[in-house]
Amino acid sequence: MSLTDLTIAAARDGLRAGEFSAVDLTMAHLRAIEALNPRLNAFITVSHSQALDQAKAADARLAAGQGADLTGIPLAIKDLFCTQGVRTTAGSRILGPFVPPYESTVTANLLRDGAVFLGKANMDEFAMGSSNMTSAYGPVENPWKRRQDNTAVLVPGGSSGGSAASVAARLAMGATGTDTGGSIRQPASFCGLVGVKPTYGRCSRWGVVAFASSLDHPGPFARTVRDSAILLRAMAGHDPKDSTSARVPVPDFEAACARGVKGLRIGVPKEYRSDGMPAEIEALWRQGLDWLRAAGAEIVDVSLPHTKYGLGTYYIVAPAEASSNLARYDGVRFGMREDGGDLRDLYERTRAAGFGPEVRRRVLIGTYVLSAGYYDAYYIRAQKIRQLILRDFTDAFARVDALLTPTAPSAAFAQGENMDDPIKMYLNDVFTVPANLAGVPAASVPAGLDANGLPLGLQIIGKPFDEETVFAVSAAVEAAAGFDALPAVRAGG
Repeated sequence: MSLTDLTIAAARDGLRAGEFSAVDLTMAHLRAIEALNPRLNAFITVSHSQALDQAKAADARLAAGQGADLTGIPLAIKDLFCTQGVRTTAGSRILGPFVPPYESTVTANLLRDGAVFLGKANMDEFAMGSSNMTSAYGPVENPWKRRQDNTAVLVPGGSSGGSAASVAARLAMGATGTDTGGSIRQPASFCGLVGVKPTYGRCSRWGVVAFASSLDHPGPFARTVRDSAILLRAMAGHDPKDSTSARVPVPDFEAACARGVKGLRIGVPKEYRSDGMPAEIEALWRQGLDWLRAAGAEIVDVSLPHTKYGLGTYYIVAPAEASSNLARYDGVRFGMREDGGDLRDLYERTRAAGFGPEVRRRVLIGTYVLSAGYYDAYYIRAQKIRQLILRDFTDAFARVDALLTPTAPSAAFAQGENMDDPIKMYLNDVFTVPANLAGVPAASVPAGLDANGLPLGLQIIGKPFDEETVFAVSAAVEAAAGFDALPAVRAGG
């Protein structure tokens, strides 16, 4: 087995046993990046020399018996996390020259535990997209291929497409992502990975370039549930620099993976069923429920009646917050600058050159719904519906321990498909958006393949700050599915 095929848990054990060094592990991944990144475009920036320096420091810590769970583990970092001394672009031209003088809290936590950063992963511009086609640095290619048409270039999902593709293609052992409306879970489903969106406030947002501040959730990608639990434990924790960071203890998520689901009540929200749902996704959902029932869980029908308003609410709240957050990119304080005849002209020229079409579209929508005369009609009404969506989850969780749903309405689609219809693109988030509006934890677990041999994910949604149950249910689905992405990804590569 190649070093790049190891899980994080297996690599951790191998490093501690001295079977290989952190430098060996890092070099294996850097060579994989050199071979495959020109085609996949999963990384915007590759930190070759920094990664080797961190790997050497990890070997020294391991030799001294001071290794933590992630010491020597090579990771990809979504280019939304500020990394001290390493360019951070948010997938946008406007931040192209920006090199942060500070480290985000999440990446600082990973470095504290000895992780090695291979580079910055490509992404939809400012995390706005479901395909990784809006990046100013070019689209990312999904390493998976359709069985019947192995020439079609598939999207990895978005916005964290580079993170997902890098892990699926064995360019990194794990990756960070952010999830505002499904941007961890949907790429995880498209790439056959485990993706976890923790409870809002579980991971600090400090040092993460903001899209929609009340919806952004940092979280991990990995190839197994256990690996994602190891990553989240390192990433999480209270941060006094983030006013929305929760002062709650960080449990042993890895231990929770072995808890099992016997005696748990798993809810099935009837609103997630629709006449237009593909038959294979409906069948996989039923199969997932059968797996959990066989493992000792009780299946309970529940209702989330305001789910149908989720997408509409999200596409008012998120653009509104984005229009406010992106006002800081003015060409004066940081990032790129276009010359102008006066200050207003400088602003207009800089933003016109620096922002792509999708970002401009969402900023305009957000500015509109916040404008005088429309604020009450749109934004305030959306916030009221958001509270009703949260109440739906609260009522459901009074009866059940977790929910099981599909993650996405389809498998990965080809580059260029759906791109001429923004509404069709937005529908990719139909199953994931409600959990962001409610701030509850959720994970996507690969559970099967479609007729084209592409991965499909099931989504587990849990109670606030009960990621342990999410991991327990996720591990049960993973064990029953017996999903092995390795042969398929290799065939596609």
